[in-house]
Amino acid sequence: MKKSLLLYLFILAVLMNIFTYMYFSKQATFEKERVEKMKIKIDSVAAKVADADYFSLKYNENAQNYFDNDNVKVRMDYSKIIPLVTEKLIDFNVDSNGNPYIGQDKIGANKFIINKVKLLNHRWIIADYSDGEYWGEVLIKYFIDDNEQVTFETINSILYQK
Repeated sequence: MKKSLLLYLFILAVLMNIFTYMYFSKQATFEKERVEKMKIKIDSVAAKVADADYFSLKYNENAQNYFDNDNVKVRMDYSKIIPLVTEKLIDFNVDSNGNPYIGQDKIGANKFIINKVKLLNHRWIIADYSDGEYWGEVLIKYFIDDNEQVTFETINSILYQK
C-alpha cells in the first residue's frame, strides 16, 4: 500500500511537471508572437505617420534649405519659423468678424476662427477653421520679410456642409 501510494504521488508529480512545462513553454511562445505582432503594428503606424508628415515644413528638407539659402532675404532656422507663423496667423482670430484669412464671411452669430495650422513648406499653410457649427479648411500663402514680419494671402478655402 505504501509503495502504491508513493507510485501514485510520483506519477502525479511527473504529470504536474509536464503540465507546468507545457504551460510555460506555450506562454513564452504566445508572448513572443504577441510582441512580433505589436512590432508589425508599430512599424505600420510609424510608416503612416511618416506619410502624413511628408507635406510638412518640419520634415521637408528642401523647404528647410530654402531658409538657409544665400539668395533668401530672411535667414532663419525653420524650427523658429513654425511657431512664429502659427502664432501670427492665430493672432488674427481676435478680430470681431473672425480671422480675415479664412476667406469666409460670418454666417451666424459666431465668427470663424482658425483652430489648427500646419506649415506645408516654405510658402504654404493649411489650416482648419470653424465657428462652432460649420467647419472648413483654407490654403494660405505666407511671406516673411527682413524684419521677420509675416504677411498672409488666402489662396483658397472650403466650407463643409453640416
